[in-house]
Amino acid sequence: MGSLAGIIITVVMVFGGYTIAGGKMAIILHSLPYEMMIIGGSAIGAFVLGNSFSVIKHVGGDIMKAVAGSKWKRADFQDLLCLMFELLRLAKDSPVQAEAHIENPEESTIFARYKKIADDAVATEIICDTIRSILMNFDNPHQVEELLEKQLEAVHEDSMHGAHALQVMADGLPALGIVAAVLGVIKTMASIDKPPEVLGQMIGGALVGTFLGVFLAYGLVGPIAEKVKGVRDHEQRFYALIREAIVAHLQLHTPQMCIEVARRNVPRAERPSFSDIEEALKELKKQAA
Repeated sequence: MGSLAGIIITVVMVFGGYTIAGGKMAIILHSLPYEMMIIGGSAIGAFVLGNSFSVIKHVGGDIMKAVAGSKWKRADFQDLLCLMFELLRLAKDSPVQAEAHIENPEESTIFARYKKIADDAVATEIICDTIRSILMNFDNPHQVEELLEKQLEAVHEDSMHGAHALQVMADGLPALGIVAAVLGVIKTMASIDKPPEVLGQMIGGALVGTFLGVFLAYGLVGPIAEKVKGVRDHEQRFYALIREAIVAHLQLHTPQMCIEVARRNVPRAERPSFSDIEEALKELKKQAA
């Protein structure tokens, strides 16, 4: 919602200010289809040329994320903390039972209580692979933390392909706008015998290309790329909580303390309070009793 509002405000302020200052929209509207074909078409062509099909598909999903925002909300952060509490408590008290949940998360009654997390391939892979390694006596906190750090870096790098591709497009749009403007000037020079008022309109139409390239780069595509980057960074913070909880577990903290360590690393806007987590954990303990 915020992204759509931002686009509307940008368009209204730019063209509204231009119109109020006495500018005529007729020249822009007349040239817009041709300039958009040159600038937008060449930008899309270069984008397809420079990226694989998987990245192109990735960008489509990222644009939707720029509109919808991060998939992980405040309730999801609390659910992740509760899930990690249940798994770490079970890994400490009954490794054999914990292994059953880790090996088959699709059939796990624990994961079933947190369906959104269970349906996320990245989260379940990080959780299950790491706890499985711990149950196999890979329990050096520093080595596990380093392993998780590399895994998280790989996940983050893969998730940023779309943002990088959009930013490259944004960086190229002003130059493509100049290309469109130069073509407009060439067209104008071929009509140099026309009256001044006709030449003025033709030059104005050519300058629409420069305007459009800069406007699309800094008013639309660039901000979308930055929004995608912010969303992906936010989602990465969610996955990083898994590392915090597991490393605390390997440092022999109690499951509840592990969750408290992880809770303090939740972004402030989504961070559940200590009392919220305490109530949620009490409820889990009652269900397990």
